[in-house]
Amino acid sequence: MTARRTVFAIPGDITQRTGGYGYDRRILAELGPTIGMEHLPLSGGFPDPSAADLDAAAASFAALGDRTVVLVDGLAYALLADVVRRERERLAFVALCHHPLALETGLDPETAARLKRQETEALALARAVIVTSPPTADLLVQAFGVPRPAITVAVPGTDPRPASPCAGSPPVLVTLATLTKRKGHDVLVDALARLTDLAWRADFVGGTHFDPDWTAEIEARIARAGLGERVRLSGPVDDTAGVLGAADLFVLPSRYEGYGMAFAEAMAHGLPIVAARAGAVPDVVPETAGILVPPDDPDALAAAIRSMLHDRALIERYREGSRAAGAALPGWGDAAGIIRGVLEGIRR
Repeated sequence: MTARRTVFAIPGDITQRTGGYGYDRRILAELGPTIGMEHLPLSGGFPDPSAADLDAAAASFAALGDRTVVLVDGLAYALLADVVRRERERLAFVALCHHPLALETGLDPETAARLKRQETEALALARAVIVTSPPTADLLVQAFGVPRPAITVAVPGTDPRPASPCAGSPPVLVTLATLTKRKGHDVLVDALARLTDLAWRADFVGGTHFDPDWTAEIEARIARAGLGERVRLSGPVDDTAGVLGAADLFVLPSRYEGYGMAFAEAMAHGLPIVAARAGAVPDVVPETAGILVPPDDPDALAAAIRSMLHDRALIERYREGSRAAGAALPGWGDAAGIIRGVLEGIRR
């Protein structure tokens, strides 16, 4: 019997510099040559699709041949229950969940409840569900009713990187994350405002267009704190290795992370970490690699950063632990191999 065609349905511009899109790009690059996985573009309107966006997605799936295996990124899959239900007798759908849409920070209760209903319904229709961390798997079982045997964990890969010397003068604090409420840039700005007596500068690297109102709030908060000369919003960059390699400390107080690829990248460079103990962060960042504080606690965050900046021996200890943890992380071939196993099990 001929092996089934396999496509990866991804909404929007696949070149966007976010962890989720980075994951998707690498899986496509790994599985395109090995199993012939093809990119199936969907509208950029997800995760807030219009009727036209949904109709276009339905038409894209309707045009696929019978028995096609369709891996769908969660930004779109969570909203496609009706489409999946219509097509699931002839197409095999696999959901990829980086982070449940219903749990995004800043949603009003009505929107969160609606998204949870939609995502629960869609996940129940999938032939298999792939997640990027064990905590996300636990979350889907407990909050969305997904059977544990239906879930496969494929944590993101990490490329080997040269160690950062961590010798900046003044020290450079780097944050690598899109400006959204979940990433906690507001908490970081409030923490940095408590550290003006120390020498440092901070570089917030990441897209600023996902939530323009929130970006404006962060800019205003920086200005109110008098940090405009010390904190830079750099926007997205193609060369994260260059940014991280020139940093002294990686700081990101996310309120939740489904995995946290930025933390893994920072540890590949041996950067000491200061972060919030939220979501999958403690699973990615061991105690030997940095200091984790409670979420939404600028005082604790400031104290952790201060301890690093005051104590070179502490920096060196966490630098060594971070480098060792980064070297032990899986590669992209590992992640792709796990996903390939799921897809080939369906393709046969």
